[in-house]
Amino acid sequence: MRLARIIRRGLATIAPLVALVLAAPEGTTASTAQEADALLVGFGKADITPEVGADAPTVFVAGYGQDRRATGVHDPIWSRAVVLRHRSQTIALVSVDLVGVQLELVESARTRLNDITYVLVSSTHNHEGPDVIGLWGPSPVVSGVDRAYLEQVEDGIVASVRSAEAALAPAVASYGTAEDEALLADSRDPVVKDGVLRVLRFDPAEGNGPPIGLLVQWNCHPENLGSQNTLITADFPKATVRTLEARHGCPVAYFTGAIGGLMSAAEDVLTRPDGTFYEEGDFAFADAYGVAIADLADRAIAGSSPIPLTPFAVSSVSVWLPLENPLYRLARAAGVLDRMGDRWTGDPYTPGRSLGRRNILGPLAVRTEVAGLRLGALHVAAIPGELYPELVAGRVEDPADPNADFPDAPIEPSVLDTLPDGPVLILGLANDEVGYIIPRRQWDREPPFAYGRDKAQYGEVNSIGPQAAPILLHALQRAVEQLEEIQE
Repeated sequence: MRLARIIRRGLATIAPLVALVLAAPEGTTASTAQEADALLVGFGKADITPEVGADAPTVFVAGYGQDRRATGVHDPIWSRAVVLRHRSQTIALVSVDLVGVQLELVESARTRLNDITYVLVSSTHNHEGPDVIGLWGPSPVVSGVDRAYLEQVEDGIVASVRSAEAALAPAVASYGTAEDEALLADSRDPVVKDGVLRVLRFDPAEGNGPPIGLLVQWNCHPENLGSQNTLITADFPKATVRTLEARHGCPVAYFTGAIGGLMSAAEDVLTRPDGTFYEEGDFAFADAYGVAIADLADRAIAGSSPIPLTPFAVSSVSVWLPLENPLYRLARAAGVLDRMGDRWTGDPYTPGRSLGRRNILGPLAVRTEVAGLRLGALHVAAIPGELYPELVAGRVEDPADPNADFPDAPIEPSVLDTLPDGPVLILGLANDEVGYIIPRRQWDREPPFAYGRDKAQYGEVNSIGPQAAPILLHALQRAVEQLEEIQE
């Protein structure tokens, strides 16, 4: 079956050009036909930094605990967009320096970009930017969201896409990877990491001048500044983007991948000039780590190969997740988690009646989205939360620890087993943030605890529930199956 896919994809790479030449008016050359079939790419950005000061609304910083109030701005935060166009189809890939924008905001931005075939908005999961979910306000029962700031974010998403669209130019692409698990720390057993950095480089089709831009995907929480920082910053991705832009003379968009688990920057690898290790809470650590990721990206670029990125196909699947986290249910009742809910029917694709924004009585589900994109030879998985790395490459424990809550649960289909063979991007926190996506057989809230521990590990407290992983990974399977049905 995979061989048949490869053959079909190879034929599809040349078929559009052949068809264009055969159907072109008399006098049209192969060269002009190829120009009409070109991949167009543009990069754009918009500043989404909140105003911080005595005359501005209080900015509650997302991540860690409640009531962390911003006292200033260290560096701007951005919405960065990469727009790709082929014939009549246009796809926008957007990354925002935020903890996790919600689906409703993404859908609102899409209504303003309704001439774009598909808009994907991924959050870096920055722990040093404004609260855009509600969980980090002045107390556990008061939201930290400023509605006016959400409008600013939406405006920034739209503006960055339009800016990238205005910069569209004929492009060729190359794809590369580089791996270094040593740059990641995993604070939860079992220790599993996705240490693969994936990069797309776009160059002018005519081969002259600097690159059009770089798209970098890496798998680490941007939280190098720690829980005591009160200055707005993009954390280490700021240094990654700045370094690569200076080296290559082009825009750079940074995207987050599988960061559940908890993937954070290793503190036993990078050293200061005096030989001591950098530590969390230091801006120098964020800078050094960001440069290290830029170095890894340059390794990927050095080993990259040309890749066709046309034609396009997109399959998005709406899916309902049961809201089982008791703290999230209470936060919903208090208006801290402000999103629509529906009655949970037991079928993730068939919701019951709408329950509005506050009702928590009985089985409850929230709608999210999983998507698969086929861009020529590249496949993209869009996952709406913090995916555990075990679910990327099929590294879920087998057998599971017998003290886990569901040790006999079926192992979820992995992302790489679901996607066709070949180049991939894995975009986490894509179009939504539903929390940690934990393999069901590693879920561990009730004693006795796995791995001989005397208390539960961190993770479940910030997950929507134990059914999230199987539902979302099966939804990805459905999206990919639908991609196979779309004519190339």
